[in-house]
Amino acid sequence: MARIIFYEDRNFMGRSYECSSDCSDMSSYLSRCHSCRVESGCWMVYDHPNFMGNQYFLRRGDYSDYMNMWGWGNNWIRSCRMIPMYRGSYRMRMYERENFMGQTMDVTDDCDSIMDRYHWSGGCHSCHVMDGHWLMYEQPHYRGRMWYFRPGEYRNFRETMGTSGMRFMSMKRIMDSWY
Repeated sequence: MARIIFYEDRNFMGRSYECSSDCSDMSSYLSRCHSCRVESGCWMVYDHPNFMGNQYFLRRGDYSDYMNMWGWGNNWIRSCRMIPMYRGSYRMRMYERENFMGQTMDVTDDCDSIMDRYHWSGGCHSCHVMDGHWLMYEQPHYRGRMWYFRPGEYRNFRETMGTSGMRFMSMKRIMDSWY
């Protein structure tokens, strides 16, 4: 069973809130959150309620001062999503343009540079995740902001992620070996 503990202050101090499933708004449990400890499972944490804003992937470990580590400034964790364990195959169809337009590629493994592997200088602008859970990155080599994608259709990242002109340049499977 997945488990994460959030703390109001850095270095696991202050009031705490333990979570074992998605939480869309932690403000009713904590006035702020500056550190967390992942005891089991994989999680995405967000700096806005309702799984919005900047997000970051967490696996088992201690995060005593994540704001400095991630460069979040004055933002703190406000919502979290548990990533379910998955052991099947990974399949995603990505599209060069929004609304499933342009060239398509079927992907079954990690890709550190969409531009190098598929020669798409503009990256991926829409996708259909058929199997598995994925992390998509705005820059090649798994850098920049990241987003979590579970199975589903993503026609327009601007609508899905709330960011205009969003595109992805690399992607990585979330493997159950990270648990």
